[in-house]
Amino acid sequence: MNITETSLPGVVLVNVDKFSDPRGSFHETWHQERYAGLGLPSNFVQDNVSSSISGVLRGLHFQNPHAQGKLVQVLQGEVFDVAVDLRIGSPTFGKWFGATLTAEKGTQMFIPEGFAHGFLTLSDLAIFSYKCTDFYSKASEKTLRWDDPDIGIIWPLKDPLLSEKDRAGSLLKDMPREELFVFGR
Repeated sequence: MNITETSLPGVVLVNVDKFSDPRGSFHETWHQERYAGLGLPSNFVQDNVSSSISGVLRGLHFQNPHAQGKLVQVLQGEVFDVAVDLRIGSPTFGKWFGATLTAEKGTQMFIPEGFAHGFLTLSDLAIFSYKCTDFYSKASEKTLRWDDPDIGIIWPLKDPLLSEKDRAGSLLKDMPREELFVFGR
């Protein structure tokens, strides 16, 4: 197992060791000591699983207060996973990183606190799992527009299926600064 740095400091891809034979495959999805040895948090408090049909886009979500770091992975299917830096003062503020994650490869992405997160389902069905460093707080949840032109995410689908909440997300330039994060804190 090793990590690959991305263009957003703190956002990393976790390349797991996957073992396959004619019966199927095996890989660890979490090992506290090994992940801590890679510099990743070990204080996850909540696990979530969602399923989505092809073309569903979930996000871009974040919580403040009660910011969540997330270790995400695909258990079935394929998604395009995205993180956006929302830390005011960061050299990468407003920048995004995206990667295709598949169940077949088992690659995970860690998104630290201070980032918005979302994903688009590319397969007929995707089962998506994420470990969170803080509990879900409906009162703290915010939604950044998935298609904010100032961020310019290049999604592999132009017309995704969205929830009402995600359709009504805010543009970054319109978000009150106190709802965002401060780099270095």
